[in-house]
Amino acid sequence: MRIIQETVPGKQVTMAHVIASPNTVIYQKLGLDPKIDYAKAAIGILTMTPSETSIIAADIALKKSGIDIGFIDRFSGTLIITGKISDVTTALEAVLNYAENVMGFTVCNLTKA
Repeated sequence: MRIIQETVPGKQVTMAHVIASPNTVIYQKLGLDPKIDYAKAAIGILTMTPSETSIIAADIALKKSGIDIGFIDRFSGTLIITGKISDVTTALEAVLNYAENVMGFTVCNLTKA
C-alpha cells in the first residue's frame, strides 16, 4: 500500500474542533488517558499548515490553559489535546488568535460538538 499525503501551500489552520464529553471509546481508540471526569472532559483537534506549526500550537495551548497533549505530529500538522471542556476551548481559542494575529495565518472557526 502506498499513501500519498498532500498539503496546500500557505499558512492556515484548517480545522479546530472541540469534542465535549466524548464517549470513553474515543479516548481508548486514540490511546488517550483522561485524568479528569469523562463528563467534564474534552478532546481538542487542530490541523494546520505548514505542519511544523503544530509544535508552536502545542506550546501556546500548554501555556494558556491546563491541558494535556494527547498527540502531536509535526509531519501532518495534527495536534490533539485533552482536558476540561473550558481548558480545551481556551487553548484552541488562544492558538487561533495567535496564528491569525501574530503569525498572519488564515484560520477557520472553532467548532464544538
